[in-house]
Amino acid sequence: MTTPSAVSSRRALIVLLATLAGVGVTGRLGVWQLSRASQKEALQQALVERATMPEIAASTLARSASDADAQRYRRVHLRGLWVTDATVFLDNRQMNGRPGFYVVTPLRLAGTRASEAVLVQRGWVPRNPLDRTRLPALTTPVGEVEIAGHIAPPPARLYDFGGVASGPIRQNLNLGAFAGETGLSLLPLSVVQDDTNDAKDGLLRQWPRPAVDIYKHHGYAFQWFALCALMAGLYVWFQLIRPRRSRHA
Repeated sequence: MTTPSAVSSRRALIVLLATLAGVGVTGRLGVWQLSRASQKEALQQALVERATMPEIAASTLARSASDADAQRYRRVHLRGLWVTDATVFLDNRQMNGRPGFYVVTPLRLAGTRASEAVLVQRGWVPRNPLDRTRLPALTTPVGEVEIAGHIAPPPARLYDFGGVASGPIRQNLNLGAFAGETGLSLLPLSVVQDDTNDAKDGLLRQWPRPAVDIYKHHGYAFQWFALCALMAGLYVWFQLIRPRRSRHA
């Protein structure tokens, strides 16, 4: 027959083990969030350093995904021809809080084989508020152009309810599929155009800085550590201090 003392001891052991598990898990999650914040701080520092490094020559642009990662956010100056027929308008993109399109056009690089090109995020343009399927009028220079920008990943993906992307207006753009569609040999990166020399194209280039969300991770870490401290405090109060005070009352 199990005595009340044995039941009480078993319950106390279960509470202790549950508390230790909870404190361990929440404490570990807090440490993990601080680790993520440190990684993001290192990334932020790398972005700042890369932005101040000398320009990358067009001839040394990465031809592989691993090399492209090392070149992200470096400045670059390109010459080439716009592949105007392959221009894509990425929908639901905002700039300064306004909805519109990111205009993306491949640039066939000068001095390389005819099919080699790089995807250029040229700028932002508002969409027609009455007819969202109406393409904005753009002026794309004919002939060889020069642009200045920085290397970046391909345009960020948004959630897409549709199927396979096609047509000039799209939600997302898959680099590999787009290369097959256009017949171009696209480099595994994109270039965000920064210069405003071609102001007549009507595109806005007030690009947001890459978000690293360092403070978000600090906030999450604080929440996990607070929960950890709360569980430990509740255990100490209800299992140690309160029973002792009751026995001496």
